[in-house]
Amino acid sequence: MVPPSTTAVTVVRAHDAPGPTLVLRGDRLPPGTLALRGELARLRRALAGTPHAGIGKIALYDPTSPTLRYRFVQALPDGSFDFRAGCGHSLLACVVADGRREPVTVRSVTTGDTVLCEPYGDTYTLSFLRPPTAPGTLPTGRPVDVLDGVPVSLVRYGNPYVFVDERHLPEDAAYERLQALRAEAARLLGHHPDSALPKIAAFADGPEGLAVRALTVGGWHPRLALTGAAALAAAGAIGGTVVPPVRGPVRAPTGTVTVSTAPDRVRVHHKRAEVLESLELPWRIHATA
Repeated sequence: MVPPSTTAVTVVRAHDAPGPTLVLRGDRLPPGTLALRGELARLRRALAGTPHAGIGKIALYDPTSPTLRYRFVQALPDGSFDFRAGCGHSLLACVVADGRREPVTVRSVTTGDTVLCEPYGDTYTLSFLRPPTAPGTLPTGRPVDVLDGVPVSLVRYGNPYVFVDERHLPEDAAYERLQALRAEAARLLGHHPDSALPKIAAFADGPEGLAVRALTVGGWHPRLALTGAAALAAAGAIGGTVVPPVRGPVRAPTGTVTVSTAPDRVRVHHKRAEVLESLELPWRIHATA
């Protein structure tokens, strides 16, 4: 039997995220490692008894090329993992874990996005380098789809998102209704209804601008996912969607999120992240065939 090894991990908390990210440098993992699901489950079990037990976001990155390559994994409540989603806050966590304080371009191998991270003082601006109106932003090709009688806009920008006007939600069961609509959208887009995708958010457009409430894995998002902010701005830049143009800060349950659009990109501003702890965790080496 091959003896267990260890790997260095960094726990990073991006402000506004529902929880911290467990960050690993992929280029420092033992060569020949296979069965990522088993290894990641082992890493999560190793966190039992620490302040980071139950961590749900895992990010692996490789800084050895000019463009930092990043892969996100979402741990699901049933103990499985979703390898298809992206997370802007975890992308930023990789940049901070690597100690980057200069502009760096990050390539998400999970979603295919290219994101420019630029530091400004103690904050970062993240620019998704794709025109919001580019082909593929509307995965069904339609600005509006109707799910169970509710008009929604399905947008694929950073992550696949479903946006619904809050006026179509019952006040006493908004969470349950959003979950049901998300499951319908998942089937339409070819995802399992219990997977992490698509994401969903409800918005209200009033005199003070847009207000948004979004779901995350396991409940309400405390503010708004970074990819959700980018997708919201992209939806607002496309004529005919249910989302109005996004101008000024977007209000969320615990504060505001600032986004801006340009013909070739969407920017999310004033993002922060900090290293909470560096750890050595067990990592069993698997021999390749």
